[in-house]
Amino acid sequence: MNFISKSHRLVLSLATCLTALTMSAAEPLVLWPNGAPGEKGDIGVEQDTSKPGDGLVDGKTVVRLGNVSVPTITLYRPDSAVATGAAVIVCPGGGYSILAMDLEGTEVCQWLNSIGVNAVLLKYRVPARAGAERYLAPLQDAQRALGLVRSHAAEWKLDPHRIGIMGFSAGGHLSAAASTRFAQRAYPPVDAADQASCRPDFTMLIYPAYLVPHAGPALAPELTVTSNTPPTFLFQAEDDGVHVECSLYYYLALKQARVPAELHILPSGGHGYGLRGTAAAPASWPKLAEAWLRREGICQQLHL
Repeated sequence: MNFISKSHRLVLSLATCLTALTMSAAEPLVLWPNGAPGEKGDIGVEQDTSKPGDGLVDGKTVVRLGNVSVPTITLYRPDSAVATGAAVIVCPGGGYSILAMDLEGTEVCQWLNSIGVNAVLLKYRVPARAGAERYLAPLQDAQRALGLVRSHAAEWKLDPHRIGIMGFSAGGHLSAAASTRFAQRAYPPVDAADQASCRPDFTMLIYPAYLVPHAGPALAPELTVTSNTPPTFLFQAEDDGVHVECSLYYYLALKQARVPAELHILPSGGHGYGLRGTAAAPASWPKLAEAWLRREGICQQLHL
């Protein structure tokens, strides 16, 4: 598998700086060695689209990364003393327009590392490509990432049966799509990594968006829940502007399919908080998610 070529380094410099500012991480790995499917290189330069003082969360700026045409994954490892061998692919949100790379990316990876879980930050393609479903290119990237991580499990000291996916807002929709559309790749196979399963072993959806059109009750047509959909953790606030029904009806679909699932609904919290602040929503979901991971046997030591 080819790591970043010289021609990609300038494009990825912002993401590399992000990781350096938070914690040590492996060098970003380009998902598609010969370029992502259908990319023409005509969407502009990858860059942080936030302006000074724009859209602060808990008084802090948010990196809103736009014009992503070279998707990557970056592996963040926990301390070896607490490492569990489990891994989570983290999908930031941003309305399929940008990626909230720190708020719902690197900061989440740091939390996962703190509980012994390997974090794999997915920088998927945005904005949505014209003439295609807005989730199609990101779904290709997520499927490719899942197979790639699983194919590297032995090398990276991961348990190939404890590789999950986690998403926020639009990243939650992407995670749900990857959790319901894994039977067939959304792209022609590229190499041996695409022979590994792209089914997540578990799923975590934090204030997911777009799971239901117009507040339900039917799920979005691209989401077909079956008995083989992975066990799922859901968290959302009732006053979420993108509809708490996203979590409610997805949970009901899981329940009807007899898929193990856990749902938490808070009366208030809004949307797009990540782990920032001391209010109930950002303070409670990490504790609830960690408890669920431990009950599901995902956070347990791996002996290699």
